[in-house]
Amino acid sequence: MTPATALDEAFAAVPRARFLPEDQRRFAALDSPLPIGWGQTNSQPSTVRAMLRLLDVAPGQRVLDVGCGSGWTTALLAHLVGPNGAVLGVERVPGLVARAGAALDGLATVSVHQALEGTLGLPSDAPFDRVLVSAGASRFPGELVDQLGDEGVLVVPVAGEMLRARRTPSGPTEPARTEVTRHGGYSFVPLIGG
Repeated sequence: MTPATALDEAFAAVPRARFLPEDQRRFAALDSPLPIGWGQTNSQPSTVRAMLRLLDVAPGQRVLDVGCGSGWTTALLAHLVGPNGAVLGVERVPGLVARAGAALDGLATVSVHQALEGTLGLPSDAPFDRVLVSAGASRFPGELVDQLGDEGVLVVPVAGEMLRARRTPSGPTEPARTEVTRHGGYSFVPLIGG
């Protein structure tokens, strides 16, 4: 799991207020989700922290941030992967793609992409070391597991429960497997296509 000190440093370096609409910035310190437009929210800090801890991000990794919304989690991930890593955010709402892109401008290790209709994640850019999903899936998204490399980790809320999936490498006699653990109940806006 990502060490608490690394998370503390990331949260200190990436202020939430910068990624909120102007009328919500005064609420940035609250531990609650905040509206960012288009029926979407900026997740509450304690939830983001719990997900990042489960994701276990390390410097130099390639990370996919599905449902990047305002870009806040994308920026936190960029801090965790450092200058030798890469974070690709994907978002279905064009207005949020533009807003997140503007908020993340200047971060060389980050790119934000418009989600393609009928496609979950960014399969053309796979494999990823880590995949974070910040929207609630109705079913387990196997297509995102397929975008993980060996030992890759996916953190995703499914039907109100936070799941952590780890892809084990295939061996000479064994196919790759997915180990899934459960980490409590959470509420998210719905993941379209998931």
